[in-house]
Amino acid sequence: MGEDKALKLFLGEPLIQRVAKRLHPIADELIVTTNHPEDFAFLDARLIRDLEAGRGALGGLYTAIASAAQPIVAIVACDMPFASAKLIEVATRLLIAEEADIVIPKTEAGYEPFHAVYRRAACLPIVEAALRAGQWKATAWLSQAQTRTLTMAEIQAADPRGLAFWNLNTPEEFAQAEEAASAQ
Repeated sequence: MGEDKALKLFLGEPLIQRVAKRLHPIADELIVTTNHPEDFAFLDARLIRDLEAGRGALGGLYTAIASAAQPIVAIVACDMPFASAKLIEVATRLLIAEEADIVIPKTEAGYEPFHAVYRRAACLPIVEAALRAGQWKATAWLSQAQTRTLTMAEIQAADPRGLAFWNLNTPEEFAQAEEAASAQ
């Protein structure tokens, strides 16, 4: 994209600020993992540098889980303008009720680890072990945890428009998402 998409303006505000506002009402704490915290000082959030620099998606996931003070951690990507607080709440209730370690949506595109809920105490050592084993993929360790997969029916009930996992990677996608957001 030629710029940090988290800071790219979406309907007049940085995209990450939109995502944070969508989740703030249900969050006890808000953490942003970034290697450029000075760029995000405008956010009302803890800004944490990667604990395992250069380790890709799994390193970011590890940083978020390790840095959280709360026992249940929701992780959402900064480029999802329609991140769903309702979907996070559904996942959290299931995590507690079913005593799962992680509740993760699964769509036709696969697992959505960056719109999922994690039990910190159970997931942290497993993710750390995956890092030590040289894994890079954010979902490489799921078989080691008590994983509860959200079905398409459960996802659709909480996100009827099917937009929660839409991540923006091109200027065209930004324009399409702004149009969709304006239609809400």
